[in-house]
Amino acid sequence: MTTDWEKDWYKEHDKMYVATDCIIFGFDKGILKLLVFKRRVAPQKGAYSLIGSFVQLKESVTEAAKRVLTEITGLENVFMEELRTYNLAERDPGYRCISVAQYALISIDAQDKELVESHGAEWHDIRQLPALVLDHNDMVNDALKRLREKASYQPVGFELLPDKFTIPQLQQLYEAIYQKEIDPRNFRKKIMSFDILTRLDEKDKSTSKRGAYLYSFNSRQKLNFNTKFNI
Repeated sequence: MTTDWEKDWYKEHDKMYVATDCIIFGFDKGILKLLVFKRRVAPQKGAYSLIGSFVQLKESVTEAAKRVLTEITGLENVFMEELRTYNLAERDPGYRCISVAQYALISIDAQDKELVESHGAEWHDIRQLPALVLDHNDMVNDALKRLREKASYQPVGFELLPDKFTIPQLQQLYEAIYQKEIDPRNFRKKIMSFDILTRLDEKDKSTSKRGAYLYSFNSRQKLNFNTKFNI
């Protein structure tokens, strides 16, 4: 039972908000993209922003982030991971607020496009991002660094691909993540050595008559690469 003294002790201390901001990555036509929208509230109303929310009293930060992602994209059960906490006292001129950022990887083809558009959200090439509000640019840079580190030892990048893909499409994904060209022969040899792909009896003939075999990700090998995937 809480005593009156304990209640007063809570009342005497300053209050602050806890928010979560979602760095949502997608991959489309060989380009790594970020989902942003124009801020609807002051300060900096109308400026580009990550998509986020205050954490409600009866939910965890993770639950809040999942709620935001589903409300905007219509998707559930996607890859999402906590990035870090942004806690500078002056980070939000509106009120004292800390933000626990989460980054997510989604397949753009799987999103609810009409729902995304109804929220005024837009996909932007990460190489040509607009200036974002508050410390959101720092969040994006930190998320990109984490994604590159994680993709070097765990096949998280597959979350950005459709269920069926070609080796060239997979290479394009890694080139987009690391922002550099990769030798095709070395990439194929390296990726096949991890035994994480299953070749299907189907071909993608959209780019040539001969076509390229389609592959799927072998989820049974989803834990880790056997060695660090240096490209």
